[in-house]
Amino acid sequence: MDGTEVRVSKPSIPFARELRQRRLDAGLTLTELAQRVHYSKGQLSKVERGIKAPSRDLARLCDAALEAGGALVALLPDPSTDARTEEPDGFDEEVWLMQLSTDGGSWFKPVPRRQVVSAGAASLMSLGAGGSEALSALGGAQVLEVSRSLFDHYRRLGQTVGPEFLLPGLIAQTHTLRETSTHADPRTRQQLLALGSRYAEYVGWLAQESGNERAALWWTQRAVDLAAAGGDRHLAGYALVRRALVTLYREDAKETIALARQAQDSTLPPRIRGLAAQREAQGHAIAGDRDACLRTLDIARELLARHTPDSDTPVIGTMHLPDPVGMITGWCLYDLGRPRESAETLDQQLAQVPPHALRTQVRYGVRRALAHAAAGDIEQACDLTAQLLGGAVAVSSATISADLRGLAHTLGRHPRNPSVRALAPQLGTSLRLITP
Repeated sequence: MDGTEVRVSKPSIPFARELRQRRLDAGLTLTELAQRVHYSKGQLSKVERGIKAPSRDLARLCDAALEAGGALVALLPDPSTDARTEEPDGFDEEVWLMQLSTDGGSWFKPVPRRQVVSAGAASLMSLGAGGSEALSALGGAQVLEVSRSLFDHYRRLGQTVGPEFLLPGLIAQTHTLRETSTHADPRTRQQLLALGSRYAEYVGWLAQESGNERAALWWTQRAVDLAAAGGDRHLAGYALVRRALVTLYREDAKETIALARQAQDSTLPPRIRGLAAQREAQGHAIAGDRDACLRTLDIARELLARHTPDSDTPVIGTMHLPDPVGMITGWCLYDLGRPRESAETLDQQLAQVPPHALRTQVRYGVRRALAHAAAGDIEQACDLTAQLLGGAVAVSSATISADLRGLAHTLGRHPRNPSVRALAPQLGTSLRLITP
């Protein structure tokens, strides 16, 4: 079965000593602790003796089972920070365009701006927009109206197809809006640039979904620049939330929390601050701090409840979660080493997600299956996973792939289970198809 466990770089003697001492203080045998965290006694024994490095998942499970309050998680080395979260530079006059490689994969490549409109025209025509060149010939108000409608169409389409199908057209459309703004009256210019910033932010999100952090950060910064040029400096706060998502997937709790806190400045709109509080809570979760996580989620809920939707401006962040804080709570409970509570919460939340939101269903559905597997519900986890694999391949997400690899490893600890054996070929094939 495909999938590798995320490990610390080498066996941790301080962790091993602390784990053993806390287990003994709790009056638990090695067998009893192994049963609580759903790992084998043999593997747990190797970790406790300092022979084997603990995975972060195992550290969190043990931390929660022994009520260590994050003390065990804190003994793990900081994750690698080889990739920077700062904006990549050197491409001020270029854009990142999705290209297909000869082996069927894909990558982002910076190309001169003058090539972008022609590169994206075919994609836009397929959506009925007539191509970016046709839109450029329209007046600013007409471009604004068509582009606003087209953006909603792109967002809906993004729920069912992979990033490579959308990015060329989205990039071309972003440039069309920016170029059109230079000839528009002041009010229309601001509206064009504001919408262009939303296009650029969505490009950044899809770039991360394709597995390219550098392109994601580059496009997120372009979104900030466009918004500022249109008189909106609030998007710079949301850019911090997006950067914190990059560090979250690197398991860097400190940087995730720091970036998210910067985005909670009192001058920013409640929605951005609420989304930032959600991200901070996720940072506390991977650090093993349950109290801080739940407290920050309460702050997020209060802030998001104060948000007043603007029908003329696309919403920032997800638009397919009826209860974003409830879903993120389920996400965090897994990272806090509480898979049973996580599975129960995600079961409830996913029942509220509309069927057409495939990407959202799969993204949180894989996390739900992972929670069930970690809680020992192996048959249930396999059943849920089998239902999700087709959608996972369709949306081709690097963030979904990360959890799916973790799920494959968790299920791989039960090689004799009939459900695991039946699922293994399909799961392995799906991972090979969607892994960037």
